[in-house]
Amino acid sequence: MEKVINTPLAHLLGALLILLTPIFLQGVEGTIGVNYGTVADNLPPPVQVASFLRNSTVIRRVRLFDANPEILKAFARTGISVTVNVPNDLIPQLTELSFAQQWVETNVLPYVPATNIVRILVGNEVISTANKLLIGNLVPAMQTLQVALVETSLDRHIHISTPHFLGILLNSTPPSTGKFRPGYDIHVLKPLLEFLRATNSPFMINPYPFFDSSDDTLDYALFRPNPGVFDEATRLTYTNMLDAQLDAVFSALKLLDFEDIDIVIAETGWPSKGDPGQAGVDTGSAEEYNRKLIQHVMSGIGTPLMPNRTFETYIFALFNEDLKPGPTCERNFGLFKPDMTPVYDIGILRPIVANAAANTDHSRTKSRAYLLMLLFVCLMCL
Repeated sequence: MEKVINTPLAHLLGALLILLTPIFLQGVEGTIGVNYGTVADNLPPPVQVASFLRNSTVIRRVRLFDANPEILKAFARTGISVTVNVPNDLIPQLTELSFAQQWVETNVLPYVPATNIVRILVGNEVISTANKLLIGNLVPAMQTLQVALVETSLDRHIHISTPHFLGILLNSTPPSTGKFRPGYDIHVLKPLLEFLRATNSPFMINPYPFFDSSDDTLDYALFRPNPGVFDEATRLTYTNMLDAQLDAVFSALKLLDFEDIDIVIAETGWPSKGDPGQAGVDTGSAEEYNRKLIQHVMSGIGTPLMPNRTFETYIFALFNEDLKPGPTCERNFGLFKPDMTPVYDIGILRPIVANAAANTDHSRTKSRAYLLMLLFVCLMCL
């Protein structure tokens, strides 16, 4: 009798999960974004990209690596939240109020409120450059830009932050030992965190389990079943690498008494193609990481040290970028090809679009009929 009951219950649960998919997709809209890079010579016009994201996907957040005027115009009246970026080389100039005012006047004011600019990032992975001029001017540049936003009454809607490479950590394993590098912790990161707290802005990081994975840790990096990693200090077990990376950052923040600041994942992703010999570099692994990533950061489970929470997350990247330098994998992080067809499916296409792309209108009707029949049989068996 027990087997007879459990089997229809299992089918029923599966059917209910299918029915709940639209609710899951609604959650994606508020939490998951994409990095829209343009280091390529074959990408569609920005107006097509904006329309595609708005009408064909559930993505409602986009991060740019500049403040490209054509792209900002394209996202007008789409409702998509846009993050723009001040390049690293402008950081020293941004400490001058007149320059900051001009930057806002040129790169923000002409586009709001039609384009929903919600965040300005000052530089990208600045500390990892080891450039003393950039690092020393990072926080003053953010403070001056904030003054310019206040003057234009945009400070309540647009927040300022800067993304960090995990190399800012001196220790990260086990996660409870997470600590910022000496020198940067007090002289750069503490003033930065004070600014973020005062302006209600998040601490942004670029965690990439891909770059820290190997043959031995691939399951751990890809959210697959694995023995886990035990942290002796907290008595907590980590079942995936992303959680460990996030908690190492949290531990470092806590050490400076800034554990109240939100953490946002500014970049993370997995390439679908690489050079020979690279572990787990294929379409299946990329699909697996990004799909499970979305499920995990949206689940509300959180991490061992940050339970019961979700994480605003930006997947890298929207497109494969054929002009990016470096190894093959650097040009193959995209979710979509230049013709806007998916490299693989992670569930961010709207259901109608996904079915059309797969040419499965007929099978969709059959699936619905099968689902109804399955539910009826399950209920009869109960």
